[in-house]
Order: sequence, then C-alpha cells, then structure tokens
Amino acid sequence: MRKLSAASIDLILTDPPYNLGKFMKDRDTNLKKMRDNYFGAAGWDDLAFADWETAMDGFFEESVRVLKRGGAMVVFMSIIKVESLIRIAERHGLYYKTTGIWHKQNPMPRNMNLHFVNSTEAWVYFMYKKKTGTFNNDGKVIHDFIETSVTPMGERKHGNHPTQKPEQLMSHFIKVLTHEGDMVLDPFMGSGSTGVAAAKLHRDFTGIELNPTYHQIAQKRIREVKA
Repeated sequence: MRKLSAASIDLILTDPPYNLGKFMKDRDTNLKKMRDNYFGAAGWDDLAFADWETAMDGFFEESVRVLKRGGAMVVFMSIIKVESLIRIAERHGLYYKTTGIWHKQNPMPRNMNLHFVNSTEAWVYFMYKKKTGTFNNDGKVIHDFIETSVTPMGERKHGNHPTQKPEQLMSHFIKVLTHEGDMVLDPFMGSGSTGVAAAKLHRDFTGIELNPTYHQIAQKRIREVKA
C-alpha cells in the first residue's frame, strides 16, 4: 500500500484476517473434518491479538493515506472483533457508518450436531473526511442485511481459497458505493473476487496479495474478464 499514490482510492473493499486461527484451534468444532483447506491451519491467521492489532493499525494508517476525501471503506470481520476494528479505525480519523451482516443462504453444515450452524459474517462501513459519500440506492431502501449463497463451485475452481467471498457479494458494495471509472482497492485480495467484480462493473482496480499462488490466480481471473 505504501507504493500507492495518496488520495487515489474511491473504495477499499477487503476481507483481512479475522485473528481467529488460534481461537478456532481451541474450539469444539468439526470444521477440519469437513474441509481440507481449513483457514485455521493456513498459517496466516495465527497472530496473537496484540500483533493483529498492530497489523490492523498499520493497515488503517495506510488506508486513510490512499483514500480520497469522501472515500468509503468496507471491511469484513468476525463479529467478535468488530468493536476492536472500529476502535482502531477511529484512531485514524475514519468515520464509522454502520455494521451489517452477510447471511450465507447455504452455509457448510459444520457443527450441526454441536451447536448453531454459523451462517453469518459481519462487515463494517467507514467513510473518510466526510460523513456521507456515494450511495447509489436509486431511491430504494437498501438493508444492512445481505443474503447470497456461499462462493459457488464455478468460482471456487480458481484456487479454492479458504475464505473466498462470492463475486455477487463484492458486486453489491461496488455498485452502491462507487461509480463507473472509480478506483477500488483490495489490500487482502486472495484469489481476486473483488477485482473480478470491479472489472465486470467497469471500475478500475488495484489488488494486493502476498501469497504468490493466489496472486497469480487473481491476475488470471481479472485478465479473463477484461479480455
């Protein structure tokens, strides 16, 4: 992110680590039995809370540098970490708008014999330097409760990232919070769902991904849309 120009981004839409790796390893869960690429064993979500907080602090510091005045930011996060995320973001001058829920209509039935099946994730919406920005609702009510299926197999064939978000979900935010030609940034790009959605909606896109395998997958997916 330090290589990006200041005040160059209209929307940051991203899904950073939730700091749940160590937490999940101590839980009574059958997730590992149901999915091979279990995120808790991936190694990138094992930070101690203090280290995760430091990492998120650096992330928000760069985010406010690259966001335009009136730029928006939507960050997916575990519900149990939302309060911590908001506190860190507000330290950097981001204006907290709301917290919403993504409801997965067909979640993996993990833990069905242990407790309630997890079917939701939170997302947090911020603004920078303004309290209201682009909001393309066409005069219609848009709820903070979004329902889609989980990532379909047609998209999961692209590397099967353990926390891959469906294109439909990312498209929802891009449509509402940006205009054609705006710049969308995903600093935790994974296999590129945000970039694919942005390309299909005629937005410019910048993505950052440390894992070389997923970076290549994301590039390929986005190139195919633009071809």
